Amino acid sequence: MAKTVYVVHCIDTEGPLHESVDATFERLKAIFKLDLEPSVETLRRLQAGEMKLGGLEAAVRKVVDPHLLAYNDTWDKVDAMLAELLSEPFRGRVRDSFGTGWIYSWFCLDHVDYENNPRRRDIGYHNVYDHYRGMLRETRSSQDGVHFHYHPHNFRRDAHRCATHWWASSDSLHQIISRRVIDRHWFPAAHRPGFHVIRPDSHWFLEQFVPFDYASQAVVVTEEDQAQFGLQSGRFGDWRRAPVNWQPYHPDPDDYQSLGNCRRWIARCLNVGTRYKLLSENDVRQAFSEARAGKPVILAVTDHDFRDMRPDVERVRAMLANVAVDFPDVSFKFAEAIEAMRGALELTAEPPCELDLTLKTVGDSAHVLEVNSKTPTFGPQPWLALKTAGGTYHYDNFDIEIPFHKWQYVFDEETFPLAALVAIGVAGNNAFGITTVSVLNPLTGKVSKHHWNG
Repeated sequence: MAKTVYVVHCIDTEGPLHESVDATFERLKAIFKLDLEPSVETLRRLQAGEMKLGGLEAAVRKVVDPHLLAYNDTWDKVDAMLAELLSEPFRGRVRDSFGTGWIYSWFCLDHVDYENNPRRRDIGYHNVYDHYRGMLRETRSSQDGVHFHYHPHNFRRDAHRCATHWWASSDSLHQIISRRVIDRHWFPAAHRPGFHVIRPDSHWFLEQFVPFDYASQAVVVTEEDQAQFGLQSGRFGDWRRAPVNWQPYHPDPDDYQSLGNCRRWIARCLNVGTRYKLLSENDVRQAFSEARAGKPVILAVTDHDFRDMRPDVERVRAMLANVAVDFPDVSFKFAEAIEAMRGALELTAEPPCELDLTLKTVGDSAHVLEVNSKTPTFGPQPWLALKTAGGTYHYDNFDIEIPFHKWQYVFDEETFPLAALVAIGVAGNNAFGITTVSVLNPLTGKVSKHHWNG
């Protein structure tokens, strides 16, 4: 759609979060190396800028802003916020150039396999996903999207700490996706990175399975940002070499920040309602200027559901209103994450992958699963999830007969005998972002097939 700015609101959807005063001061020590005695009075003085901190006063005030510390620390508080966010009056308070109200894209996280949970996160498979599916169903919010968000585990398995590695000793990534395939017949087509982090392992993983990635936080880093230890030298959310514009790009196989010939699309996505890499009105103006020049533009923003997102939405809508009057020839469109990629990039529609499953007996005890798809999958193989009669979940690779089209998997003593399994799930996307999930019951031979994002 020529001269259109697609506006996407990506939410890192993590459920409730609690933070004590002591924990706030622990974060200040980690971010700024400030060793302050925790107290409500000291916190108030920091918020008022009344303490001398050697030039860090403004950066610290941003971190301890009362809005940022007013966490939704129970599901009741999250739901009270959602009741207004998902309502038609709030969505329609500002409409886009096509008469559509605000749209959300919920990137849901599973908190699992942690040993320490001081922030009282909701631990368990599907908990956040199921909660939001229920809320969207109850409020008839079919315009919104549900997508994938993952936190790699730190070495101490603390639920409140950051990490960058996806290929770690924890099997949580494969467990989360395999359970989502088999238990909920769902598989991701769009992704938002936990802690804003992509590294070679996650880059290559996503390149196999997920066509759309709202990951880049490319900005001109300010001195105030550099004062925060966790942001120095790209320790987390390293996007220093990525394009500082609003056009999605194919990354390079060896450098996710550089343009290359990978398959997936990476879009820029800046923060609202937090302490760094914040969307500014100049960024919005840049997006409209690029759209006026005929470039494919997605203006994406992200925040968290454990804070009140209503001011964030209002702030972005105000910036859009201020800028749009100077660009009467440019439209803006509120869009769901996958819809925006398709529209801005003018992607060619294609049918969903068939992922037809056939099970054959070979010899006395072996069985072979054959999977076929005339429509090519996004990556060279689909996802294979297995559930045993003992209730354990597993992921494995296929034997690839024809990349993107035909695969097989052998069930025997080297893997699992077929009799040991109660479900076999196969899932994948096409390049247009339509998801296919096929789940086979090996006891009955019945296959259940679901399509998403059609």
